[in-house]
Amino acid sequence: MTRISIPADSPYGLTNLPYAVFSTPGTAPRVGVRVADTVVDLAVALDDDVFAQPTLNAFMAQGHERWVEVREQILDLVSDDVPDTAVHPIGAVTMHLPIEVADYVDFYASEHHASNLGRLFRPDAEPLMPNWKHLPVGYHGRAGTVVPSGTDIVRPSGQRKAPDETSPSYGPCRRLDIEAEVGFIVGSGSPLGTPVSVDEFDQRVFGVVLLNDWSARDIQAWEYVPLGPFLGKSFATSISPWVVPLLALEAARVPTPPQDPEPLPYLREKNPWGLDLDLVVEWNGQVVSRPPYREMYWSPAQMLAHMTVNGASSRTGDLFASGTVSGPLKQERGAFIELSWGGKEPIEVNGEKRTFLEDGDEVAISATAPGPRGTRIALGEVRGRVLPANP
Repeated sequence: MTRISIPADSPYGLTNLPYAVFSTPGTAPRVGVRVADTVVDLAVALDDDVFAQPTLNAFMAQGHERWVEVREQILDLVSDDVPDTAVHPIGAVTMHLPIEVADYVDFYASEHHASNLGRLFRPDAEPLMPNWKHLPVGYHGRAGTVVPSGTDIVRPSGQRKAPDETSPSYGPCRRLDIEAEVGFIVGSGSPLGTPVSVDEFDQRVFGVVLLNDWSARDIQAWEYVPLGPFLGKSFATSISPWVVPLLALEAARVPTPPQDPEPLPYLREKNPWGLDLDLVVEWNGQVVSRPPYREMYWSPAQMLAHMTVNGASSRTGDLFASGTVSGPLKQERGAFIELSWGGKEPIEVNGEKRTFLEDGDEVAISATAPGPRGTRIALGEVRGRVLPANP
């Protein structure tokens, strides 16, 4: 038996307990939970085959009461001795995509980000479109291109047309960007024709991941009128391996910024689901931004309510993302198009002037949040490296 040592300041202590799917040499992927610097194999430790699956979906589908029950079981388990065969050092495991993604929707919930892009793209007009403060704007992404942290990202190719060009051309993306986001995973779905209310959010959503919505800005700029993002977004979306349960984020819950005008009734929250998450964006190992999630205008509960208000169903494994997390300060902007102001104000990265991503660049996004009793919990990291475009 093993007694897991948990340092008092560990961001992966008993107030966190994030889930993941992992494997060890010669074994199949299965569900584990992180405790300090170890991964506990839940199929072995709890003797439950639902955790022997290669994704979290089967467990998530069991519903909120089961999520609460298992969290209490894990707390009891790791507070005592754990079977040796269930405990693996974090450095000895391989991480996998934690869920089978059912559908993927990306929102645009930061007023600061939306206003900055409005000023860049429409300098002679109001930064926000007329509908922006009335509903959470979003688009449907591509579930099949959601990849786990550490997956290399091949530079996409497509049509692009610069303002000084008379016609479009085809070739590798010239303005490859990132978007630092937070993703929310639906555990308990809803049937077709039945909207989900804002009050159901914590019963429906299982947990949170970090997300990088890789963006080909030149391809996006040429294609997005009149129907919005398509090939400029659909080539890759990276998520972190650790799914932090919503149950671990109660101490991080804060009000959203004031919403004016007041949203329509189906979007009104009595106790808004803002979250006090501090993100960090690293470009080739250098911190270039610290976006604060607490500045997000629309809450994830409002996103889920809007996503289903027309009767659209939701399913176990649905992933919906916040959109770029940006704050009011320049050093809080969560995309390089904002940080470099469309390429006009280069950023210094390791002594070089940079605007958009070059081949070989690596981006890592991490985050922490307040936990109970003054603790701090980690949401892990999502990392990716850019490879050259296919010939």
